[in-house]
Amino acid sequence: MTEKKSVPFGLPYITKDEIDEVIEALRSGWISTGPKSVELEEKLREYIGTKYSAIVSSCTAALHLALCAYDIKEGDEVITSPYTFIATTESILYTGAKPVFVDIHKDTLNIDPAKIEKAITKRTKAIVPVHIAGHPCEMDEIMKIAKKHNLIVIEDAAHAFGTYYKSKKIGTIGDATCFSFYATKNLTTGEGGMITTNNKKIAEKIKLLRLHGMSRDAWKRYSKEGSWYYEILTTGYKYNISDIHSALGIQQLKKFEKMQKMREKIVNTYDEAFSKIKELQIPVIKDYSTTHAYHLYIIKIVPELLKIDRTKFIELLRAENIGTGVHFIPLHLMPFYKQTFGFKKGDFPNAEWAYERTISLPLYPGLTSEDVKYIIKKVKDSVAGNSRRK
Repeated sequence: MTEKKSVPFGLPYITKDEIDEVIEALRSGWISTGPKSVELEEKLREYIGTKYSAIVSSCTAALHLALCAYDIKEGDEVITSPYTFIATTESILYTGAKPVFVDIHKDTLNIDPAKIEKAITKRTKAIVPVHIAGHPCEMDEIMKIAKKHNLIVIEDAAHAFGTYYKSKKIGTIGDATCFSFYATKNLTTGEGGMITTNNKKIAEKIKLLRLHGMSRDAWKRYSKEGSWYYEILTTGYKYNISDIHSALGIQQLKKFEKMQKMREKIVNTYDEAFSKIKELQIPVIKDYSTTHAYHLYIIKIVPELLKIDRTKFIELLRAENIGTGVHFIPLHLMPFYKQTFGFKKGDFPNAEWAYERTISLPLYPGLTSEDVKYIIKKVKDSVAGNSRRK
């Protein structure tokens, strides 16, 4: 009998390196935006390979600032996926624009480009594709549609730091790309985000907007090279990141490739264990996803072959102290979106189909081989005890 373990859904991979870097920041006196934030911003820019980057307090902030920088405003429409976290559309609503949903592919869970053009109107100004679980959207098709209709593409890459689409790194394809460095992400700063772009004017506008529209932030005012004088050039936001958070990111970036290999090993083990179980579908990776970020490992149950639904499946795993997630509850099913925009069940059938089937299993570098074996056994037990194929 396997001993009952406790495996949380997600844990950050923090070592002495991160702790020492944070302590150094605390001792330096710069605990808000300062030299470590400047250092991290540049190193992240170099890693992605764009001309410009701006680190901010969250991916939500990044999305909002990118939309603002491209002058998305009230009366505009922005096309995106209903199969995403609330931050994607929340940032659109912050600008006064209207989110317009387009259904997804059942396999990758990403927005279906073939459905985008039907959703374009005279008010459409931008497309926000979401790279679910680290699998890239079909960016060639999306960029082609955007160019044809003169639309801006702002990628929601909260899951996709380290992903490549064909030969291009995510962060270098759209007009701007937004990343998350939240606690559960592949690279974490605790709380944080980043925008990358090759547009100098947009980058300058984002950096102005991220801290109150001030011409100089505190680091520029109070460092040796700085000046006390500043001007307010526009209405901005309080979206800057601290050096405490950035210190985490500096060390995380140093070991990022190592952490990715650890994730990949777990994914390969899961794939091997679950690929022949007809009651489950393992994640699909298309040929154009030349490097996958492996942010989430999302399996889909096959309800026709099971006596239980997805919710009960999760409850069985929870009873074995295994944390899981559901990515995501489609936004058009949320009360606010139903009431505000008149959405109803059936509007986006592929998103609803996926929602009823998906379970995200634990996937992070700190998982031990014993943890992974335990998860696999309990998933298999849950299938075996509830299969209709007996």
